[in-house]
Amino acid sequence: MFKRIADLKTEGNIGRTTTLKGWIHRLRKQKQKTFIILRDDRGDIIQIVCPSTLCENLTIESSIEITGILNKDSRAPEDGYEIKVDRIALFNIAETDYPIGEYQSEETLLDYRHLSLRTRKMINIGRIRNSLLKYSRDWFYMENWMEITPPIIVKSAVEGGSTLFKVKYFEDIAYLSQSSQLYLESMIYCLGPVWSITPSFRAEKSRTIRHLAEFTHLEAEAPWITFDDLINIQEKLIFNLIEKIIENNTAELDFLNTNSRTKLERISIPFEKMSYDKAIDILKSKDCKIKDGDKNRVIEWGDDLNIESERELTKDKYNPIFVINYPLEIKPFYVKQNDKDSKTGMAVDLLAPDGYGEISGGGIREDNLEKLKCRILRSNLEPKDYQWYLDLRKYGSVPHGGFGLGIERILRWILGFEDIKDVVLFPRTMSRVTP
Repeated sequence: MFKRIADLKTEGNIGRTTTLKGWIHRLRKQKQKTFIILRDDRGDIIQIVCPSTLCENLTIESSIEITGILNKDSRAPEDGYEIKVDRIALFNIAETDYPIGEYQSEETLLDYRHLSLRTRKMINIGRIRNSLLKYSRDWFYMENWMEITPPIIVKSAVEGGSTLFKVKYFEDIAYLSQSSQLYLESMIYCLGPVWSITPSFRAEKSRTIRHLAEFTHLEAEAPWITFDDLINIQEKLIFNLIEKIIENNTAELDFLNTNSRTKLERISIPFEKMSYDKAIDILKSKDCKIKDGDKNRVIEWGDDLNIESERELTKDKYNPIFVINYPLEIKPFYVKQNDKDSKTGMAVDLLAPDGYGEISGGGIREDNLEKLKCRILRSNLEPKDYQWYLDLRKYGSVPHGGFGLGIERILRWILGFEDIKDVVLFPRTMSRVTP
C-alpha cells in the first residue's frame, strides 16, 4: 500500500513491506549496493538501500516507486530509518544535466526557481509559509471575522498613482490592486469585521532586501473600533502566529535557522508603543540621516521613516514595536486626522525587532466626507475615481479602521533571512519576472 514517508516512520512499521513513490534527491552508487535518498511529494526524505543492478540507469530527480522492508539503522539520515528495496518501478528518468546541485549561486537558484523549489531549504520555507497562512485564517475564524475575496483589477490607487501597474482592460485602462483596503471598507457595512489574503502589486523602483513587486497581503477592516482596539488586534494576531509557529514548526525552524526559535521564544506581549515624535527625537540624537535629493541630512519631524531609521529604532529590541501618530501629510488620503493634534494622523506601523522594519501598517480611516474630499484633492487624485468610496461616507458612515500585513515580510523576520526573495516561491522584482 502506498504511504508517505512521514506516515511510515513509526516503530510499528519496522519489518513490514511498504511502497513509496517519490524522486531521487541524492544518489550514491557502489559496486554492490546503491544508496538513494528518496524525497516524497511533501518533501520528506528517507534512505533507500538497494542492489546496484536495480539502479543502473537512475539519475538525480528521476521519479520512481520502490517496494521494500522498513528497517531501523542509526547510521541512516533522518531519524535512522531506511528501506531495503527489492523492487523499483520507473516513472521518468531525469536527464543528467540537472542544474541544481548542493552549491549554487543565488542568481542560478532564482533563474531555476521552478527546480530549486525542490531543495530542502525551499521545501521547509514552503511549509512554514503554509503554516503562517493557516494560523492566520484560524485566528480570524476563531475571532469571528469574515473572509472575503476583493477584486485584483481596479480603477483607483490606494498607495499613490506612481506605483500602479497599468493593464489594458478591454477598451479601457485599469490597474493591478495595490491593496484591498478600500473594498474591505465597503464590506464592514454588511458583514462587520472582514479580512482577506490577496496578492498586491507595487511598481516601486526599489532594489532593496525587503521590497517586492508582487506580495501576499493580509488585510483586515472593522467598524466601530478605536485606535487602541486596532493596535490590540494586530498584537494578538502577531503573537498568536508566533506561538503557533513555535509550537508546530520547530523542525522547519531548526533546519532553516537554529537561532530563529530562540529569538521567537523571547517575544512577549504587550508590545511597546512609541509615538512618532519620540521616534524622531531618538533618531536625531543618533544623528540618523535620510536622503534629500542628492544629499543626506539628519532626519527631521515630518520625514517618513526609512529602512535605516527603522533599523536603528529596533536593532536592540526583542519585541516588535508600534510607532503611532505619524504626520498626516506623509500618510495616504484615507488616514483620519487626529482630533487632539491636527498635524498628525491616526496611523500605526508595527516594526519587527533586529532591524527587520515594518511588517504591518494601518490606522483609523477618515469617516468625514468633506475632509476625505479635501484629502483626495490635496493628494492630486481624481475624485471621480473614488466616487463609490465617497458614497460610503455619504450613506451611514461610521468610525472604522484596519491594517495590512505583508506575509513575506513577517516570514523573513521569523526566519531571520537577509533577503525577502528567499521566502517567496516565485519572487517578482524590478529585474525578475520569470520563471
